[in-house]
Formats: sequence, C-alpha cells, structure tokens
Amino acid sequence: MTDTPARLLTLLSLLQTPREWPGSELAERLRVSTRTIRRDIDRLRELGYPVEATLGSEGGYRLVAGAAMPPLLLDDEEAVAIAVGLRAGAGHAVEGVEEASVRALAKLEQVLPGRLRHRVGALQSATSAVTRGDGATVDPHTLTTMASAVAGRERLRFAYRARDGAGTRRLVEPYRLVSTGSRWYLVAYDMDREDWRTFRVDRVAEPFATGARFAPRELPMDAVEFVRRGLHGRQTYAVEVGFAVAAGELPGWLQRHAVPVEGGTDGAAGAGGRPRCLVRFETGESPEWLAARLALTGLPFAVHAPELLAEAARGLAGRLAAGAGAAAGARAATGTAAAG
Repeated sequence: MTDTPARLLTLLSLLQTPREWPGSELAERLRVSTRTIRRDIDRLRELGYPVEATLGSEGGYRLVAGAAMPPLLLDDEEAVAIAVGLRAGAGHAVEGVEEASVRALAKLEQVLPGRLRHRVGALQSATSAVTRGDGATVDPHTLTTMASAVAGRERLRFAYRARDGAGTRRLVEPYRLVSTGSRWYLVAYDMDREDWRTFRVDRVAEPFATGARFAPRELPMDAVEFVRRGLHGRQTYAVEVGFAVAAGELPGWLQRHAVPVEGGTDGAAGAGGRPRCLVRFETGESPEWLAARLALTGLPFAVHAPELLAEAARGLAGRLAAGAGAAAGARAATGTAAAG
C-alpha cells in the first residue's frame, strides 16, 4: 500500500481492535516492510495516538490509554450503534449526559454516510424508549441542528409553540443548550424582541441554520442560572427532604444540595429516627414529577416541606399501592377460577 494517508488510517483501524499486533503481521496486512511499519507507528505517535510496543517473540504493537482522547475510526456497525445510543440519550434528556451527548451526536451525524444515516433512522423509528417526567421528548435532529448552530455561531430560525399554544416564528442567536434532567432548553438572543430568551426545545419545530454568522453577545449570567431563574419565575417552591443515608450515598442531582444532620441515625427518615442528611433546594418542577424522582432513588426519605410535595408523594404511594393490590387481586381471582 503506497498511499501513506490511506495506509496510516488502515493501520490505525487495526490498532484500535483490542489485541496486540506483531510488526510482521501488520507489514503483511499492509503489504509493506516492517521498517515502514515502524515509521508509520512513529507518525501516529506524533499525532497523539499512544501506541505501545513490546519486545520479544510475542511482542508487537497495541493502542493504549493516553492523556487525551484521540480521534477514533469506527466501522459501519459501531457508528450505527453509537449514533442510536446518542440519539436515545439526547431525545429523553438523560440527567448527567447533558450537552456532551448532543455535541458528539452532531459531530457523528455530520460525517455519517447516507447509507448509515438511513439505517440509524430506520432503527430509531422502529424502537421505543421509556420517557421520563411528563413525557416531553425532543427530536434528536432538532438538538443536533441547535448544537451545530451554537458551535458555529450561526443564527437559527425555528417555529415555536408557547405555553398557551400560540405559534410564532423566531430568529435567534443561539448561545447554549441546557439540560435540567427532564427537559432541554435553548438559551438564545431573540433578534425580534432584542433580548435574551429561554426556549423549551420540545416546543421547537423546523429549526434550520441560516448561514449568517454572529459575534457572540455577553449573557448577563451563567446559562444554567439563567434557565433556573426563568423556571423559578414561573413557579418556584422551597424543598426540604430528609434521607436515612449519608450525603455521599445520594444521587448526584441531590448531593450538591445535601447537608449532614448532626446526631443523625440510620433509621428510616420519618419513621422515628433522625435523618442522616437533609436536602434543601428550590425548584420549578411539578410536585408530582419531583415525588417520582425522589421515589426512583430507591432510598428511604421523608418530605419536610412543602406540603404540596408531601401530598404528591402520598398520592403517588396510594396509586402504586392500589395498582399492586389490583394486580394481586387479579392473580388470586385467576387462581380461584382455575381451582374451580
């Protein structure tokens, strides 16, 4: 193989498989000398790929973990699997994934060949995922279009449906995508209203980048804080919840709001024992959704405030108990009928 760039890409593709390659085998695969293989290995190292060499009859070359993440080469099946996984994560605003999955998906879909793009779309349309919260999901294409516009500092047009159902057309300078764990928001400068705005991405339709570049404006505060204040401006309440575990055992979204309780016990919070930690924060989430999130931690807790959250937790517990009781009754009835 005389084409050096093509040979380097082929060599890199081989080294990315989880095995050690003897120099003689690589030379045979690429139809070059072992001396050329050594030179190509040096070139890959200069490009930042950590290629390790071992000596001896069983020695060879393999790619190892380095200080930075170098570009990877993916085959068709790997590219499709990663694209589908990123789409699923981005489409349901999975907490902790946030913007990284959207940026990665935007980069991958930009270079995805047409034949693979079709496979990804077909697989995505043929599968369903469990939604969270109120079921508000977003089209991954909408997120990747926005992410690309943010990265390229390119003005964006889209149709937007307001909370009251009214439809408008918007022209914005996109600044940042923010995930709250249950929804995605776009922070952008609205050109028509000449002010900063927050847009719920699940209410956006037909987004497209205009091609017009812009110099970024200075947002008055951090994008996450801007979204949080916008949510609190609509409906906000203070939350205090006691947990029977140490703060370090809480999920990440609760840990940053947790404070230890002096003299706390391991007894279940709210069941006679003092909680080991308290979680205090303000939120604009619906009490029903927050109660479900707390229940999904799988940890014993007691709602100290507000009462509307306690009511939501009791309502959720009642519905779950009723559902479990109905299922048990149906099984018992089936068993009685079978015995008769």
